[in-house]
Amino acid sequence: MPAGFNYRLLVVDNDPRVLETSAAILRQQGYEVRTASDGFAALAELRRSLPDVIISDLSMPNMSGFELFSVLRRRFPQIGVIALSADYNGVHPTGLIADAFFTKGDYKHEELFKQIAELLKRGPIRASSISPDTAPVWVPKNERGYFVVTCPECLRSFSIPDRHSGSELRETSCLFCDATVSYLADLRAVKKPIRRHAV
Repeated sequence: MPAGFNYRLLVVDNDPRVLETSAAILRQQGYEVRTASDGFAALAELRRSLPDVIISDLSMPNMSGFELFSVLRRRFPQIGVIALSADYNGVHPTGLIADAFFTKGDYKHEELFKQIAELLKRGPIRASSISPDTAPVWVPKNERGYFVVTCPECLRSFSIPDRHSGSELRETSCLFCDATVSYLADLRAVKKPIRRHAV
């Protein structure tokens, strides 16, 4: 349990039951916990107060965890981020810009608590090759063959048709503010298991 003041965590997930259970478990550990239902709601929470660590699901409507992490890395690189997902069958998604990754339903609470404590103690360690302004957006392709990308600068979303092969780093211009958006394309069909798992 944290000593002194309570560290602040932000938990982001579009399942209200997961949010409620996760928040309760983390509060029992002595953390102050706020919740958000997607990336946009998480950014709204950041306007109220900055958390010490953000724990987010990757697959959410409106703004995914991948897009949220891209915005965070550019604008708030000092905040530690932990990704959770049940969609990648235990495989760490390529290009994911998070400090840690856990597969939902395949880790113990103690492992997550240890990772949070580590991030709070030493802060997030960033690879020297990735600077806050070059962190790419990592997005899966939807059923129609398009990528929906959220610009980390103006936070508006737009569709990009898939005209390339491979999952290499790509660039496009934002349709709204003309900023250059780098993104990593995941061409695998993402499976959506029903399985739910709170923190």
